[in-house]
Amino acid sequence: MTTIRDVAKLADVSVATVSRVLNQTGNVSPKTLQRVEAAISQLNYQPNDVARSLFKGRSKMIALFVPDIMNPFFPELARAAEDVASKHGYTFVLCNTDGDGEKELTYLKALKQKSVDGIIIVSSTLSKDAMAHLDLPIIALDRKIGTNIAAVTVNNRKAAQQAVTHLQEVGCKRIAHIRGPQGASNAEDRMAGYIDIVGQTDWFNPSFICEGDYTADHAYKAALDLLQQHPEIDGIFAANDLMGVGVLKAAAALGKKVPDELAVIGFDGIALGEVTIPTLSTMAQPTYDIGARAAEMLIEHIDTYDLNRFVEPVEYEVKLIKRQSTERRTNDDK
Repeated sequence: MTTIRDVAKLADVSVATVSRVLNQTGNVSPKTLQRVEAAISQLNYQPNDVARSLFKGRSKMIALFVPDIMNPFFPELARAAEDVASKHGYTFVLCNTDGDGEKELTYLKALKQKSVDGIIIVSSTLSKDAMAHLDLPIIALDRKIGTNIAAVTVNNRKAAQQAVTHLQEVGCKRIAHIRGPQGASNAEDRMAGYIDIVGQTDWFNPSFICEGDYTADHAYKAALDLLQQHPEIDGIFAANDLMGVGVLKAAAALGKKVPDELAVIGFDGIALGEVTIPTLSTMAQPTYDIGARAAEMLIEHIDTYDLNRFVEPVEYEVKLIKRQSTERRTNDDK
């Protein structure tokens, strides 16, 4: 394998001179530069990225942590972040963590050893204290991690209020909520938005809230139990679209007609909701935009290389998309 010494020998210069050319540091005469570049081309020399990162203090590598790559919401986030990373000349690494705190820490330690320049992270388990010793630029995405780490999120609470209000507007009188996992900031905010609306009614029942863990299978089982124990429920707000799909499956298993007997709305706006039967109403996030913005913020943070610099959080708006699962006549129309 060709080494930097081979290049130096062919160009008749020192190894230090070749290093200055490769890293674009120091003064090198035009003639010397031409000889070194010719030698690199002739020998097809590929610089060692690890060595260069140690020399320059930069690896031009960023990573994205997601809890479940099988959830269609996260690949779109990853695509956006990768597009921005590539545009700026960064290598992009995707880490699937399964929402496991130990796995997240293992990835963090391994990537720091490889001199990763920064990390975008979707996490409900890592605390700000766990990341404090990393000395790396970090941007939280989709979920907040403490007040000292900038986050790119959406207006989860307000959007949840809008989702529940929509169910009321189509005639629902008893609305349940299948929430996301405990500790996830977006799950807490969406549940709070639900309570903001139903808490004002005289029928509010805390047992109408159950956990679906952001997966279709968990939501299916939760919805089965919920609808069997409380047959009066005529509307369900699921905290993400995968759980909304699980609710549709549970309704079909119980013979409940959607939307005539049960209206359902999800959250996220993934493409899967367009092909379910019936199609799923949702609070659609600007998924690509938030993924791209997180990557842009991280690269800006890396470029300043000031870990004490305050990075302003960003919050996007969510859009109500009405589909068949909430196409329901109001009481006045019945």
